Amino acid sequence: MAVSGARVWDAAYLDGRTPRRRPARIMIGGEGLEISLTEDGGSLRWPLREIRQTQGFYPGEQVRLERGTMGEALLIADVAFLTALRAAVPEAARGFHDPARRRWQASVAVGAVLAALVVSLALYFWGIPALAGVAADHVPVSWEVALGESAVARLAPPSRRCLDPPRQRRIDEIVTVLLRTLPERRYPFQVAIVDHPMVNAFATPGGFIVIFRGLLDRTENAEELAGVLAHEIQHVLHRHATRAILRHASTGVLLAALLGDVSGVVAFGAETARALGDLRHSREAEHEADRDGMLMLHAARIDPQGMLAFFQAMQRTEGTSGTAVRYLSTHPPAGDRLQALATLAAQGSHPTIKLLPTYDWTDIRQLCASHHR
Repeated sequence: MAVSGARVWDAAYLDGRTPRRRPARIMIGGEGLEISLTEDGGSLRWPLREIRQTQGFYPGEQVRLERGTMGEALLIADVAFLTALRAAVPEAARGFHDPARRRWQASVAVGAVLAALVVSLALYFWGIPALAGVAADHVPVSWEVALGESAVARLAPPSRRCLDPPRQRRIDEIVTVLLRTLPERRYPFQVAIVDHPMVNAFATPGGFIVIFRGLLDRTENAEELAGVLAHEIQHVLHRHATRAILRHASTGVLLAALLGDVSGVVAFGAETARALGDLRHSREAEHEADRDGMLMLHAARIDPQGMLAFFQAMQRTEGTSGTAVRYLSTHPPAGDRLQALATLAAQGSHPTIKLLPTYDWTDIRQLCASHHR
């Protein structure tokens, strides 16, 4: 018997013997469904206990009800039919899908996506940098050296280097004086001069320092270059570049760094070279390199005024165009930094030594002359 005031639902009926769909109309009764076949005027009654739902659980999917073993089925496009069925006979219709659950499932799905996004952002902004910091503190020196060699091979290939052994030895002598202040030599420090007018210098992981001809030409004496070298050496010792590179690396590279696996370093060298080309050390990293670089000069008994004079010269070029801009963008000599350097420079109490006392420093500017020829 149909429920009083019950709505009539359009459907398609399949008898299970032929693929033909016959239009039908359904009314929900107290114990089952009243089905009217609109083409031939026939009628059917399906007890709810004999009906099973096989489709209509997901958005966009029509409701399919089946009965018996012969394949009889009803196809109903309007999913609201299920809601009406559960409302009309709640006890008997418990086995049918509740469309209201779709909203809950959708909410759960949206919540899961948002949660995944939050986790991803947290990993990107906090997790990966934190892991990078751990990796940088524990990565083997051999891994850093391999990474630095691969990067230098791209940033300063032999074809671009100024190869003048006698003059190169003058620079190496300055490095040797600075490194004598270290309790141990963890890195095989090497300095490469690149034949380019850019006023810039940078340090790679592993102890490789690249100085461009433009910067070398701007130095007035060996003490000024010693100040630049001491600053870059401290970037290496504090693993500033290593930490910055690992911060942008994949988790696979981070794990390789922690394990000391150098097999993938060569492939990662191209990424390292690009990262170093765009590297901007943080204010804290620059402060560390300034402070400990100045302390290194004091320990080596090198006049710290050379370091201060070079940075002051760079500040005077600030706001001008030309080759000096690159150095200012990567080593910004802000006024507060210069003030801090001046304070540190004044703290030295030991008499200083003269670097390369018998050498005419202007000759160092000929280091790349043979490369030009």
